[in-house]
Amino acid sequence: MASFQEQLEKLGFQRSSDEYGESADAGETVVDTTATVYIQRQTKGRKGKGVTLIQALPDDPQLLADFASQLRKKCGVGGSVKGKVIELQGDQRELAKNWLEERGFRVKLAGG
Repeated sequence: MASFQEQLEKLGFQRSSDEYGESADAGETVVDTTATVYIQRQTKGRKGKGVTLIQALPDDPQLLADFASQLRKKCGVGGSVKGKVIELQGDQRELAKNWLEERGFRVKLAGG
């Protein structure tokens, strides 16, 4: 059985360390931002109402919930987390793209 730290690393987290190579805080983790995040606007099956989907973020329910909460506040809209996808009401692609890029993610706008 893998240790908790190894499981976190598989999910895209890394331990933060100080200049001496020791852990800065035993419980603190850093989000792996090397993966590309995709942002898509979707209306199909939603009675014409558009939503913004944010996909391919690290697979951690707590991280997704935190990001969704911060994005809802930043955009001033409602939204939720469904599975591994953050949904925001309306067309929030540009605001979400800027917010994610500020945090070091590579972002691509997908679809129409």
